[in-house]
Amino acid sequence: MNIAQLLYRAALTAPSAPAVCEGATVLRDHRHLAGRAQAIGDALLRTHGLRPGDRVALAMRNTPVYPEVLFGVWWAGLVPVPMNARLHPKEFAQLTEDCGARLCVATDELTGPLHDQGLGATALVSVADLTEAADPTEADGRGVARPPAEVAADDPAWLFYTSGTTGRPKGATLTHGNLTAATDSALTDIGAGVEASMLHIAPMSHAGGLFGLAHVARGRAQVFPRGGRVDADTLAEALRAFGPVTFFAVPTILRRLLDPALLPDELVPRVHRILYGGAPMYGEDLERIIARFGPERLWQGYGQGESPGTITHLRPEDHAGDDPGSLARRLAGVGRARTGVEVRVADPDGREVPAGTTGEVLVRGATVMTGYWNAPEATARTLQDGWLHTGDLGRMDADGFLTLVDRAKDLIISGGSNIYPREVEEGLLRHPAVAEAAVVGAADPEWGELPVAFVVRADGGDGPGEAALAAELDAHCLGHMARYKRPRRFLFVAALPKNSYGKVLKTELRGLIGRSPEADS
Repeated sequence: MNIAQLLYRAALTAPSAPAVCEGATVLRDHRHLAGRAQAIGDALLRTHGLRPGDRVALAMRNTPVYPEVLFGVWWAGLVPVPMNARLHPKEFAQLTEDCGARLCVATDELTGPLHDQGLGATALVSVADLTEAADPTEADGRGVARPPAEVAADDPAWLFYTSGTTGRPKGATLTHGNLTAATDSALTDIGAGVEASMLHIAPMSHAGGLFGLAHVARGRAQVFPRGGRVDADTLAEALRAFGPVTFFAVPTILRRLLDPALLPDELVPRVHRILYGGAPMYGEDLERIIARFGPERLWQGYGQGESPGTITHLRPEDHAGDDPGSLARRLAGVGRARTGVEVRVADPDGREVPAGTTGEVLVRGATVMTGYWNAPEATARTLQDGWLHTGDLGRMDADGFLTLVDRAKDLIISGGSNIYPREVEEGLLRHPAVAEAAVVGAADPEWGELPVAFVVRADGGDGPGEAALAAELDAHCLGHMARYKRPRRFLFVAALPKNSYGKVLKTELRGLIGRSPEADS
């Protein structure tokens, strides 16, 4: 059950259909893409000495080569570990060490920083060198010599790195069976939304890449804005050449697309379906988005790395209705359970609670991970009696619509990217001027949330002034973590509020925050 069979079948049934496009240009048809994937898979085994089951880390921005590398890893029976291209080199090194990756494939702009950082036992190869090692006589577009490697349904197919309250990254292990179930669910639940080409304006290392599998199954093209840039010119070029298209977007991107300067009104008909999720969507923003794009173009998916984008969904028809009260309640939530999964809201003992009662969201189904990579204790806490304990708090109404009310893990979601406060706090505590630190999210109209740090100074205020120390801490964070994770404000306090057990009361800290400043790039 190799997930690469999706591409193999597309190469047989739609060999000359466009498969990979950039700007207005078709780069690969499905026959050629499959041949490239097979040749890259062979190069991974032959040139780099990998064996089936070895992990291959992908430190890659969105590029037209991404699909052939990803499917090449699968073709050879290897396990891809897609990583957020915005991570700090130290964070890349941490993930490659955790999963025991034999090889890391990086796009050009990341090769130098990763080489300087060093990846321990993980070898580093650029995308250009890897693709050059693929024998062109095996992948010249004439066909595919053989199907992908045989793998079992429960063999790992994607390590999706997430984190918990400990701040230690954990690799959610998604199997070939999980990805097949997720693809089947998308084909059923998104329906006509996967009949168009997929425009990649969100990272392929996350939901965008996973949703793209359904488009491969349908023999549809993967379209990349020219040069990897998402701006008015590149969007217009791609939409005019290949629209109407489907794309995945986080709320931050959707809010930007409300601006006609980025997406002119005359190009809105070139949008077939918008798959959105990855962060909470404020009701006022969603009303504006519905007004501009129409409910028929919108589909929301809720999930997490342990069951990515596959827990619940709001269908296009759920975005419309004659009863304003019912519509508002639906739009405030995340929809009904996806095909192939069960969702319930439970009390701390795992017992289902009545409709309208708040509890933890639990999920069961073929899309749920098998566990965290080499983390049995964390797996046992998260998977209990066959149910995934999401850590999200929500309530279900009598019609099966789920509304999320809080996140038990204090997760900050900024522009669709997860920021785990403990990771940022641990980074801050490496600075000698910091005695204690607590990081919480502040609401932001563009990014959803931005991290704010409350800091207790180690020097009692005898050192640099607050502005100077804030600048020091900002520079310190940039040296230890991805730019988007660093706090946007530093608030210095004499002590952090704590309960009788010594736990920091982050609810009180959130109450001290006013409107956060705009994020920078």
